[in-house]
Amino acid sequence: MPSSSAIAPVSGAQDRPPLHGVAGFEAVTTTSGDLDDAFFRQMVSSMRNGVLAITREGAVAVMNAEAYRIFGLRPDPSNLGRAYADVLRMHPDIVRVLASAFELSHLPNRQELRLKATGKVIGYTLSQVRDEDQAVTGAALFFKDLTRVEQLEERERLRDRLATLGEMAASMAHELKNPLAGIEVMAGLLRRKVPDSPDAQSLVTDIINEAKLANATVVEVLDYVRPVRLETERTSLTSVLHDAVTMADGKARRGAIGVDLAVPEDLPQIHGDHRQLCQVFTNLVINAFEAMNGRGRVAIAAHTASIEVEHGAHGEAPGTVIVVDVSDDGPGVPPELADRIFNPFFTTKAQGSGLGLAIVRKIVDAHDGRIDLRSAPGEGTRFTVTLPVTGSDGQWFT
Repeated sequence: MPSSSAIAPVSGAQDRPPLHGVAGFEAVTTTSGDLDDAFFRQMVSSMRNGVLAITREGAVAVMNAEAYRIFGLRPDPSNLGRAYADVLRMHPDIVRVLASAFELSHLPNRQELRLKATGKVIGYTLSQVRDEDQAVTGAALFFKDLTRVEQLEERERLRDRLATLGEMAASMAHELKNPLAGIEVMAGLLRRKVPDSPDAQSLVTDIINEAKLANATVVEVLDYVRPVRLETERTSLTSVLHDAVTMADGKARRGAIGVDLAVPEDLPQIHGDHRQLCQVFTNLVINAFEAMNGRGRVAIAAHTASIEVEHGAHGEAPGTVIVVDVSDDGPGVPPELADRIFNPFFTTKAQGSGLGLAIVRKIVDAHDGRIDLRSAPGEGTRFTVTLPVTGSDGQWFT
């Protein structure tokens, strides 16, 4: 394979012809000794950043293991020499970035990009590869998986918004609770004074029910803006999921909806709050019940997985997580609403505060977990909750 870059020899190095064939790199002799092809292979392979280099003709010259991992591709040595547009066909956004290396006068440095195919966020630098005569012979992309960093930043932004929202909501809620309680009490007294008037009884009952609904919304707002305080212990998610199904049956009309629970009894315990985790999965099951209007099936499945963490300042190691899927065969969520479904006060229901899924996400975040949605109109909805076995006091993953 022709060389795509050259590393200038250190002053004092002996004049020797360069060694070729190291994924498009040349090695030279320095004062410290020979740096051979194996060294460069090991160096590129060991880098914690993704490295992808292409030739001027558009062939892949270098692609290390971290690049394959971030792109979600299986390592394949036969990709060397193939057209990068073919190798990266599932990532057209990266193909466009690489193509720009030969078109732009100022190449991007420390830019961020969200990969549409995987949802991962990367930070990247794009450079041209030049030979000894300064002719452009290729391009190199150096990038890092910033997905975990993006999640942490989003969590911080959410906390800032909640702090401001909490001060306002708490003040309003306290002001509203007393009048609502007064309305409910006075409506009850009025109902006793008109026992012989069915119409008056019906109207008063409506007033009481609406006051209770408004009070429940106030309580839910207070629950949402209040900081999550976990009472953590070694918790069995198997027990949590069984309890959640029972609680959902008591809070929502299930009708003819079937529930399939595929949860191994030997799932490892996690460090979590049993009560609040029950609330998470109860809300998800209730959400599925309400979406299907009494017909269909809800499937709950759990399994363990090993997730690699980002190599960062804390030196995290790969960790074991439990992945729980709660899926239904309901109408699904339109794409234009999917990005807003976890936003506070967003709801498509006639009667709903829009806080159910926002509270779910807040509790999952407090457990150092993540929740993802996959849905399409007519294809049902799947919520995937991923929780670390070590818990919030242990190490985590990306």
